[in-house]
Amino acid sequence: MAAAGFALAAALAAGTAHAGRSCEARRPTPQVIERGMQLAERTARALDAEHRRSGAQVVLLARAGQDLSKYGVHYSHMGWAYRTPEGHWRVAHKLNACGTAEGHVHRQGLGQFFLDDLWRHEAAWLVPSPEAQARLAAVLADRPRTLAMHQPTYSMVGYAWGTRYQQSNQWALETLAAAMEPAAVRTRGEAQAWLRSRGYEPAVLRVGPLTRLGARATAANVAFDDHPDRDRYAGRIATVTVDSAFGWMGRAGLGAAPVMLSLDGGRGSGP
Repeated sequence: MAAAGFALAAALAAGTAHAGRSCEARRPTPQVIERGMQLAERTARALDAEHRRSGAQVVLLARAGQDLSKYGVHYSHMGWAYRTPEGHWRVAHKLNACGTAEGHVHRQGLGQFFLDDLWRHEAAWLVPSPEAQARLAAVLADRPRTLAMHQPTYSMVGYAWGTRYQQSNQWALETLAAAMEPAAVRTRGEAQAWLRSRGYEPAVLRVGPLTRLGARATAANVAFDDHPDRDRYAGRIATVTVDSAFGWMGRAGLGAAPVMLSLDGGRGSGP
């Protein structure tokens, strides 16, 4: 089974991560399945309501697979959820193959997206601007274009402005750049230049040397060597997070404020 994108806490604590869990083979409990499916069903209802209200056909959808609060991160992983002609919601997102340094782009239903032993049974989404939705919908309907920005070599702390590795949230934003400027953005470097030009700022995580050394030694999907030396030695790890993407899209006029839905706390504005 595939592993989720940016699950830093699990990797730093126990090696490789698997969508918010360790890589050990174990069957999900009935409670985990029930809660995940409840979250998926309520998210689908909320997205259907948003579609009826505004015509939304694409949203940036996030989940909370890990407790990343020590790094100032609320949500761990995001993908592009889109409405099919049949009226179902699917999610295109990049997943890291458990125990490896490879990632692959998958299309899954909401049930699969949330069917993990999540840290919080909470979903969050941001509705992009109508123009961004139209451009993203065209990309997501075309598999080669969906994969155009994909880099298989994976690090969950990939440098936001590097091309040696790519983590899941990085793929999502670079795909947005390619969708918005298809004539000018053909490479990952060009996608990152577009993001910079529009004011995107990655999150900067504080990761100490012992943590970095331990994670690199025990986890195939964690690498720090693409970060500038001065930042790496100072423990400043600039990478793409859901939180930074949500904040930037609002500031850049590319989307509305994020909405959060929790099985424990109802629905409201996101962080």
